[in-house]
This record gives sequence, C-alpha cells and structure tokens, in this order.
Amino acid sequence: MTPQRKTILEVLHQDNAHPSADEVYALVRERLPNVSLGTIYRNLELLSGSGEIQKLEIGGTIKRYDWNPKKHYHIRCTRCGRVDDAPIAPLKQLENELYGATIYTIIGHTLEFVGLCPACSKQADSV
Repeated sequence: MTPQRKTILEVLHQDNAHPSADEVYALVRERLPNVSLGTIYRNLELLSGSGEIQKLEIGGTIKRYDWNPKKHYHIRCTRCGRVDDAPIAPLKQLENELYGATIYTIIGHTLEFVGLCPACSKQADSV
C-alpha cells in the first residue's frame, strides 16, 4: 500500500459525492502536493480493478469513484451531475430472470436513477 494509494482511499472514504479523477487529484494534492494526475489515474484503475473501490460509468458522464465496492445503485441529478447512493437493495431477481432467457452469461448489472437533487429541485421550484 503506497502513500498515494492510502491517501486516495482516505479521500474517497471522506467524500461521499462520488468524485471524478480530477476531483480526487485536487483533494489528494492538498495532502501530497507532488502527486501527479497520472499517479491518481493509475491508482484509481488499480483500486477499482482489484475491487477495493467502485468505478462508476453512469449516464454518459465522466467516470466517478465510490469507496464502497459492494453492489449498490446510484441516483444522478440531471441538472448539476451530483451522484448519491440509492437507498435500496440490489435486485438479484432481475439477474436471475435473465439466466434462462438469454445466451449471454450474466455477470452483473447496473441501474441508475435520474432526477433532481434537493438543491436543484429547490431552484426549479423557485423559478
């Protein structure tokens, strides 16, 4: 566990906003000023590849990172891009229903909810 990797994990644990690589870079640089953006990208890929964190590729937006590697769903604000965890359990039944219905080998699924976050909803109501 390198100091850079340890700091990335700490930053992700403290930031529930599912930051992008650039946002992780800015937060890590506050603690490790000499870290490079390439180091951040490389370590995020290593950590997500090893299952220690989750890489989110949702809604055609930039990749975001989640400290929680367990399967769970997300909600994305269509106005500001904020991403939060959806407070429901994964739907294992959905995958089970597909097993006999397709020639694909099912290895998982992603589900994204979209809407307006509380701040954007408030702004929309006041307009």
